[in-house]
Amino acid sequence: MKLNMLSSPHSHSQKSLSTLMLSVIFACIPGLIAQCYFFGTAVLIQLLLAVITAVVCESAVMMLRKRAALPVITDFSGILTAVLLALSIPSLAPWWIIVIGTFFAIVIVKQLYGGLGFNLFNPAMAAYVLLLVSFPLQMTSWLPVESLQLHPINFADQLNVIFTGYSQSGFSLTQLKMDIDGITMATPLDTLKTDLGKGLTVSESMKHNVFGQYAGLGWQWVNIGFFIGGLYLIKARVINWHIPISILASITVCASIGYILSPDQAAGPVFHLLSGATMFAAFFIATDPVSAATTNKGRLIYGALIGLLIYLIRTVGGYPDAVAFAVLLLNMSVPLIDHYTQPRTYGHRKSS
Repeated sequence: MKLNMLSSPHSHSQKSLSTLMLSVIFACIPGLIAQCYFFGTAVLIQLLLAVITAVVCESAVMMLRKRAALPVITDFSGILTAVLLALSIPSLAPWWIIVIGTFFAIVIVKQLYGGLGFNLFNPAMAAYVLLLVSFPLQMTSWLPVESLQLHPINFADQLNVIFTGYSQSGFSLTQLKMDIDGITMATPLDTLKTDLGKGLTVSESMKHNVFGQYAGLGWQWVNIGFFIGGLYLIKARVINWHIPISILASITVCASIGYILSPDQAAGPVFHLLSGATMFAAFFIATDPVSAATTNKGRLIYGALIGLLIYLIRTVGGYPDAVAFAVLLLNMSVPLIDHYTQPRTYGHRKSS
């Protein structure tokens, strides 16, 4: 009898690959709604550009490889990558940012290695790091929440900014980043890190209008949205609980220790859990079935180390948030983690 060994992702779910991918896309909706509510609907434009680019890129690669494009497109893995990348970048980033990023994710990180199941790194995060390193100004141009915007913009303005760099009223992206007090806004994580560098305490920094009760204004609800979507993925058995729980537990433990040792210079665990891309990373990024650890023990180690790196880079590293770097570093460690966490075969003695 001839046996055929297929490449990853390996799943015991009875659902098809396309159903699993669509389930993850569906689970992004609560977080997407929160992003649209607090930061405007421009993220929908980025989503559309990303999906179109992903479909075109995968079709072109399949034509070059003389393979049928439709089965690859309709497994929705490329579209999911496009969605995750679009949700990761600033909503008013220039149109070419998402096009370059999606091209890199699909063609270089995914297809150049042989397609789904052969990529070493999470495609969306590899593309995000490429964009962040290459275009730091565009990749850090997050708007303040709409309630703080000095020049509120409608959907037509957002469309204009993405494709021309200016709103219909002639305001540049830099001007649009001003809040109602005329101060150029930074993300909450960046604001906290900058304030601590100036000698302020956490409580003093949290008085800034960019913060809400527990974390960044708007961002805490975006994280809650992705948390709700993540719970759906676990309940539907699309993902295992090991990686998300270990990431969140690791961040909680690290942040608690930091807060206990220095409450004036270290934010508490709730702040870290509801800031940046914490929930997005825990449930949607780190759980990639291709580039993540495959054993249950390995998943716990993998997630715990990602959580540790996120906290360390946020607090002592050079970047305010660290999700992409933490995930990529652990992607490189997956073969080692899997090697040392393989369960012992039933009936075999443990090697001495």
